Amino acid sequence: MRIRTLTLAAASGAALLAAGVLPASASGAVPKSAQEGSVSAADLLAKVTSCSQISSGKYKTDDETSATIPVCGKNGAVFWKADMDIDCDGQRTTNCNENRDPWYQNDTAFHQSDGKPLKAESLPYIVVPSSSSIWNYSSAGIKGGGVVAVIYNNKVEYAVVGDTGPTKIIGEASYATAKALGIDPDPATGGADSGVTYILFKNSKVSPIESHSAAVTLGDQLAKQFLANN
Repeated sequence: MRIRTLTLAAASGAALLAAGVLPASASGAVPKSAQEGSVSAADLLAKVTSCSQISSGKYKTDDETSATIPVCGKNGAVFWKADMDIDCDGQRTTNCNENRDPWYQNDTAFHQSDGKPLKAESLPYIVVPSSSSIWNYSSAGIKGGGVVAVIYNNKVEYAVVGDTGPTKIIGEASYATAKALGIDPDPATGGADSGVTYILFKNSKVSPIESHSAAVTLGDQLAKQFLANN
């Protein structure tokens, strides 16, 4: 995990344009105009239209922005609406390495069942802010390997909590998460500058953490519960 210090407004604009023209099948498993699981993006978003703030303060989306993003609470979940920076940390792969990512680190906060770091290029995961006086993810029932519904451009992608980041910045996910949602996954120039919703389901845990199919199965169940309880 790194702190992004570059201004990527132009790149973000290009990413938004790309999101409109890339086929949904870029993720490999997500059919066009659809999403993972049986719960629609619209139904999930309808439950997070207002925020009951549970964080003591608000987060920045990047180093140079002001702190405007709260962590919000719902029954069985927490959520925030932010941008998406690209995390390429973990195991070195073709697109995630120190040559492609100026902020690359060869580790993640949470590890696979074999003890190795996660693979950002192939595993959808998100980054949570490290615990601070603003908010403590662990105290809120959020765990490494917990299930997250990431929503963008009317698509739902299930991911896991896979890494931790700066204490004052929010809005980051792995290369694989971005690609599945039609967001430019380039770690240096990609991402989306807004419009991403992250719904983290409390006290959930995918086992093994590296099984995306397990995350989708559990995520779909928890999304249905979330709709019923909110």
